[in-house]
Amino acid sequence: TGTVIEDWVVPKEWNIFDAYIKNDQGEKLVSLENTNLHVVGYSDPVDIRVSFEELDEHLYSLPDQPSAIPYVTSYYSENWGFCISHAERKKLIPGDYEVCIDSSLSPGHLTYGEIILHGKKKREILLSTYICHPSLANDNLSGMVMTAFLAKELQKIKNLKYSYRIIWVPETIGAISYCFMNENAMKRIDMGLVITTVGGLGDFGYKQSWQPEHPINKLIEEVFLDSGNSFIKYPFDIHGSDERQYSSQAFRINVAT
Repeated sequence: TGTVIEDWVVPKEWNIFDAYIKNDQGEKLVSLENTNLHVVGYSDPVDIRVSFEELDEHLYSLPDQPSAIPYVTSYYSENWGFCISHAERKKLIPGDYEVCIDSSLSPGHLTYGEIILHGKKKREILLSTYICHPSLANDNLSGMVMTAFLAKELQKIKNLKYSYRIIWVPETIGAISYCFMNENAMKRIDMGLVITTVGGLGDFGYKQSWQPEHPINKLIEEVFLDSGNSFIKYPFDIHGSDERQYSSQAFRINVAT
């Protein structure tokens, strides 16, 4: 916490212990016990009574998906809030509510994991996934699981041609920190993949690296074609996942997602 990473700063560590909303009768309408998605990530600790109008300003829901609980975070601004289904939100009535978020924001650490597999060549291929979306199966538990299985499969191969750098990082700040702490090693990387949202329905999709003509994009498309899978191709842009960090001006690694 507090470490300056280029023009970013590693934030405080957040931990959550309990959270709920109670009505005038003491009934728990929203509770962390049901799902931790109910609490806006990085919410400040609060223990207050509020009016319906004030509570409503701190609620998040999705009118077009009335049964879904949204995932909301507030990493870099002090705030608190709850996420609920829009159907439940419509049931709330005027009155006073007891709001409790038992959380802590204190100096801690940004944690990441890595495996380095050495091949015949010192040039490396990067496999990266992010680890900061709790309770979201597709985005991004599926990426963590897929990356773990890929690492296991690569460990079985004798006499690897390339070396592999496989990392699990918090999205954005984690990738920026990893690049900052491993600048010389990152310059050995030829190309890479960010692995995310690989457990959903529909066609496979991939986002091109920053140079469309780079071999990583051709390789991906050849695999899809050879396996008979239809796929969606997205052009590179700066809005997205950690491919934007790895392809930033200081590194310019061709990473597809």
